[in-house]
Amino acid sequence: MSTLFSPLKIKNIELKNRIVVSPMCEYSSEDGFANDWHLVHLGSFATGGAAMIITEATAVSPEGRITFADLGIYKDEHIEKLKQITDFIKAQGAIPGTQLAHAGRKASHQQPWIGGKQIPADQPNGWQSVSASAIPFIESEEPPVALDKAGIEKVKADFKAAAKRAIKAGFKVIELHGAHGYLINQFLSPFSNKRTDEYGGSFENRIRLLLEIIESVKEVWPEENLLFVRISATEWVEGGWTADDSVALAKILKNKGVDLVDCSTGGNIPNVKIPLTPGYQVEFAGKVKKESGILTGTVGLITKSDQANEIIENERADLVFFAREMLRDPHFALRAAHELGQEIKWPVQYERAKW
Repeated sequence: MSTLFSPLKIKNIELKNRIVVSPMCEYSSEDGFANDWHLVHLGSFATGGAAMIITEATAVSPEGRITFADLGIYKDEHIEKLKQITDFIKAQGAIPGTQLAHAGRKASHQQPWIGGKQIPADQPNGWQSVSASAIPFIESEEPPVALDKAGIEKVKADFKAAAKRAIKAGFKVIELHGAHGYLINQFLSPFSNKRTDEYGGSFENRIRLLLEIIESVKEVWPEENLLFVRISATEWVEGGWTADDSVALAKILKNKGVDLVDCSTGGNIPNVKIPLTPGYQVEFAGKVKKESGILTGTVGLITKSDQANEIIENERADLVFFAREMLRDPHFALRAAHELGQEIKWPVQYERAKW
């Protein structure tokens, strides 16, 4: 058997292979609601053979959205359509997951295809952003408001409430978005976190919000379900968050009951030079896995079946997350199995096209 198509059992949940659809923002919602675009978009990956499909960054509050068109899970009315999507995913033998997110200082922006610029708080579709400190992502942008204690408590409560809704919506996996310069990442990084209270300064203080969010979520999230955390394993600049910091955090996350660390990089500091080569982030997943003992996922310019198979075969990660390649080919897993000589189950409706 190709190792990419070997099953992986985490707790009592078994993934039929090691292929995961990574969260990918669609910016196609109104007031946070999923719609038929999301049903078809996410459902196509399930018919295409992926083992797990994770929704795009799904905001835990209106102010936590990157754009006014982000998917949300901040009101009970969002549940119905999400449940339709998870039911379909599960009917295809895949595991549905959701990435719970808060954009922090990266909130209140236009959709990328209309420029992606920040919308001022006093303009339509704009609002005041928040962060660890009152430091804008880009100097020309309006600065965020530094969260006070009440604001931090609200963030934790929003993640907890979102987790409750995720249960009702049928999700089996929550991934907390602690990467790419969004709110949790803003607290982790010494570049964006200049606080002088218990949430700033030392490594232990900067990781505090993430640990408290995990604690809040675990109060309601069923023990048999899975909890992942996505991190930016390095900021690619001297003086920033490092791979060694990621290992230290992963050890703590493992002890806190986190099941897997999804290792990405960057996103919190603008204009950073990143060596964009195929699989450029795999080394970080391998390091975190080897040195902390936690399961890891890897993502980033992984486009070929043999490339992904090598990652699993050499134990450089436990899961491979695909993004852009899935947009090009939602049935990538079916094609990868053929290319690797692996016989897998196809939807009966598609068997006439089987290689």
